[in-house]
This record gives sequence, C-alpha cells and structure tokens, in this order.
Amino acid sequence: MQIGDICKYMPTSTVGKVTDVREKDGKTWVLLDFTNLYYDASFLTKADISEYRPDSYKERERGREQKLRSVEEFEETAEEVNIDTFMPSGGG
Repeated sequence: MQIGDICKYMPTSTVGKVTDVREKDGKTWVLLDFTNLYYDASFLTKADISEYRPDSYKERERGREQKLRSVEEFEETAEEVNIDTFMPSGGG
C-alpha cells in the first residue's frame, strides 16, 4: 500500500485513502483518512474509487460538532418550558 491508494479494511468494509504507512514490530500499519485510524495492512485490499467517500475526517468532525450544538440548543429550550400548568389526562 502506498500513500494515496484507496483501500478497504476487509473485516468492516471501511474504505479510505492511505495517508500514512508505518512499520512496527514486523507489521505494516496503514492510516486511512476516513476514520483517521491505523489498520493492519494484511487486512487491507485495494478498493475501487467508487467505494470511496471523499469526506475528510475533519469535515465529519465539524458536522458532528454542529449536531452536538443543535442538541445543546434543544436541551436549553426544553429546560425553559414550564410544565406546572399541564394536567395529566386520559381515559379511564
């Protein structure tokens, strides 16, 4: 595997672009941009470009942060509601 290759980690079908290759303790480890994690190269195969999602790790993290902010805003709004005047109702 070389930097720039599109690879698939077979156990989970994770596809990413190789951004780093390292050897440690006799194993080759490959960093994929999709997860920003290192994978054992013996479990990677070359993948077709059509399987690759070009979203970068940073873009996904930024989207995740925006979702968290939305949840926090919702929680703030939910705390402002006064339910003292609501009465339970139901058939019975």
